[in-house]
Amino acid sequence: MKHLTQTCQETLFLSPSDVAAMVRRQGMVPMLQGMTACIEQDFLRWSRFDKSARLASHSPDGVIELMPIADASHYSFKYVNGHPKNTSHGLPTVMAFGVLADVATGMPMLLSELTLATALRTAATSALAARALARPESRVMALIGNGAQSEFQALAFHHLLGIEEIRLYDVDAAATAKLMRNLQANPDSAGLRLRACASSLEAVRDADIVTTVTADKTRADIITAGMLRPGTHLNAVGGDCPGKTEIHPEVLAAAKVFVEYEPQTRVEGDLQQMPSGFAVTELWQVLAGHAAGRGSAEQVTVFDSVGFALEDFSALRYLYAQARLLGLGQRLPLIPRLDDPKDLYQLLKPAFLNSKAPMKQIAPNRESMTT
Repeated sequence: MKHLTQTCQETLFLSPSDVAAMVRRQGMVPMLQGMTACIEQDFLRWSRFDKSARLASHSPDGVIELMPIADASHYSFKYVNGHPKNTSHGLPTVMAFGVLADVATGMPMLLSELTLATALRTAATSALAARALARPESRVMALIGNGAQSEFQALAFHHLLGIEEIRLYDVDAAATAKLMRNLQANPDSAGLRLRACASSLEAVRDADIVTTVTADKTRADIITAGMLRPGTHLNAVGGDCPGKTEIHPEVLAAAKVFVEYEPQTRVEGDLQQMPSGFAVTELWQVLAGHAAGRGSAEQVTVFDSVGFALEDFSALRYLYAQARLLGLGQRLPLIPRLDDPKDLYQLLKPAFLNSKAPMKQIAPNRESMTT
């Protein structure tokens, strides 16, 4: 990977409007393609990363997480939450920001919004996995959960996998109507057929690929045994923390299951319902040719996707490179500039020099002097 470190002591800041401008200037499809390529490149460098499961702080209302990862050159982390009730307060369910830093100096190179970018990288990762695991002739997808990430999933599968029809279902009919409005007004959706369904069962029937992206922090059985036809690829995105699942365990037991980072998925994914010895394959092994993907045209495959820090590392390095190329973002003086790097106190000296108040002298305590 090309070294990205900047030489000046300033951090590049990307706001949501900067990332939105990047998408508009590049186009949604090239953006998804570019991010998918970055994620694949980094998955193929799997052994070079210092990896760990994310740190999570849970509450009755949601979860706040920190997702760190590093290779020999760069370190990144993402701060992200998941609060299903947020929309009633006018806030997104998922909000995120991240940092990309230089390992050699610790200098933060990039501070970026990751709310919009997370939707892009999640869709890119889903498409990358489906390209490796779904049947190549897949043309019909069911999309269950039509909230904030649904448009990105739909466009990624349409353009990167050749999906021609998407069947939509959400318990909130207004979410499905929103998704249909957004896609029908988007030229990138040309040639994509959309069909609103009355139930998840109707949406899933005869679908080649099923994507679940629900938000409720509950143990749900959105997909149950018998709903999927042979050869279906299931892209399970919504189950991403302890106590939150979407897929009935019988579905997993009958399928071949793939994950991002096994130690994390066993705790957070739909996989949390299965015995500790239940066999899974990490996606990087398939991408690198070290393990087989789909075993037959009739096999059901599941990508139990919880989101892993490597994907955010890829997204941040992609955003940094493109922002510099397009001249987007602001230079943020996040780290102090010092004439003498050993003299941090110099930042306070002007305040003392400009102060006209005399320094108060404290008289010695005679009792303390005699003890």
